[in-house]
Amino acid sequence: DIIFQSFDAILFNEVQQTDLARSAAKGVAGENNVLETPPVMGGEDFSFLAQARPGAFVWCGNGDSAGLHHPAYNFNDEAIPYGTSYWIKLVENTLGSRPTS
Repeated sequence: DIIFQSFDAILFNEVQQTDLARSAAKGVAGENNVLETPPVMGGEDFSFLAQARPGAFVWCGNGDSAGLHHPAYNFNDEAIPYGTSYWIKLVENTLGSRPTS
């Protein structure tokens, strides 16, 4: 007998975290370079993190190349400063949105 068990969680982007992520991306890349993607049915381990804490899953493009899991994929090193700046901006935006005590 073969038994399949599913341990996948649904990945749901929370509104507040999505807004913070979108704002950070627009602050780094410019509004015209931030795209809304339609929902996808792929599995993602991030869904387990998002169950524990509110979150938002983002895609960070790096130009024209084969897909991420394709053997011909070639990471564009010129995207590194944008990705780094995005995470810094996200932290700044998130900390700035919290009430001070």
